[in-house]
Amino acid sequence: MTTLMQVKELRRRQEAGARTVVVDVRWTLGDPHGHAHYLEAHVSGAVYADLPTELADHTVPGRGRHPLPPKRKFQESARRWGLNDGDTVVAYDNSGNMAAARLWWMLRDAGVGSVYLLDGGLAAWRAAGYPVEAGEVVPAVGSITLGEGHMPVISEEETAVWPQDGILLDARAGERYRGEIEPVDPRAGHIPGAVSAPTTENISADGRFLDPEQLRRRFAGLGLDPGGQVAVYCGSGVTASHEIAALEIAGYRAALLPGSFSQWSTNAANAVDTGDRPYESGDPTGTDRTGTAAAPGSSVRA
Repeated sequence: MTTLMQVKELRRRQEAGARTVVVDVRWTLGDPHGHAHYLEAHVSGAVYADLPTELADHTVPGRGRHPLPPKRKFQESARRWGLNDGDTVVAYDNSGNMAAARLWWMLRDAGVGSVYLLDGGLAAWRAAGYPVEAGEVVPAVGSITLGEGHMPVISEEETAVWPQDGILLDARAGERYRGEIEPVDPRAGHIPGAVSAPTTENISADGRFLDPEQLRRRFAGLGLDPGGQVAVYCGSGVTASHEIAALEIAGYRAALLPGSFSQWSTNAANAVDTGDRPYESGDPTGTDRTGTAAAPGSSVRA
């Protein structure tokens, strides 16, 4: 499947009257005002999706900070955005698609085949001189029927043994992986065996994804072999979806740990490593996941 849509193509579809639902998913950790930003200016015709309330279900305990909502609730939201079966959906934000990728992943998981990320997001749309508008867009309620289980996921239990079977990527910032800071989760560090792979390195300075060959080189440098198994986590399952999109562009199909580190670190039975190596005391196989000699980590298990 094609992962990205360029702003020129989206504008062409709008001008041609091709059925396209554009969804604004502006949200960042520490900025709860995504809807206010949307109301100020958004891509013409875009509806707003609220990540904390529509792309997560906080009534579910024990599955991290942004548990995936049940199919019924997600379908209600999708219909509110005006989605019908067969529609093309384009998601965007103004932060390199770090939040929009959550909706992209969820719709793919629900079986929606024609869903894209707007490469470069709102900034690219504006840079091209295309129209923005203010205020709320309220479409006619749609009738889409969503499925589930179309994207690979791994459980907390599978994650514990996954590094032995493939590569596990940590999509958070490097300082959170190393355990130097932890702004929201109960323990600092990373899942033992995971390789640091910050999502910010998937995109260029203008917020567009790197091209497929650049991404392939990036992931190969992290130890991912062609055809190898790969799973991804982040803090709460949001930016990990961005990593999965980047991996798809590079030609890989990756699994998601939906609860991510916020789920893992809450369970006291789960080990947490710190430092810049996948394992606290070196990979038991004798080499780390980037193919170099393993070395001890810089601190202890929590």
